[in-house]
Amino acid sequence: MSESRRNLAEPLTLWTWSKVVRRIALAAEVPRFSTHTTRHLCLTDLARMGWELHAIATFAGHRSTDSTLRYIHLSGRELSAKLSSSMAQIHAWRVGMLTGDAGCTAGGVPA
Repeated sequence: MSESRRNLAEPLTLWTWSKVVRRIALAAEVPRFSTHTTRHLCLTDLARMGWELHAIATFAGHRSTDSTLRYIHLSGRELSAKLSSSMAQIHAWRVGMLTGDAGCTAGGVPA
């Protein structure tokens, strides 16, 4: 709610909110931070939580997953950990198939 004399207790406009966030970012010496930054953070967090790309795109209101991909910023470390985990599951599945352990599924988890 606005604290100004002119608009006391009125809802903040998007423009005013953007100016408030801009001032805070500059005071915190984070000049590249904006209200839009939080959108990138939210969609990246959804990707980190394992949401599928199409679900993230739907949540964001994007018609194309190409737009969504511009918002998601995963680090090399995160991608490496995901690859390592996936490869371990594939390896466990292959070992199960070669040793005749029919209890293994494609996810490497016993059925």
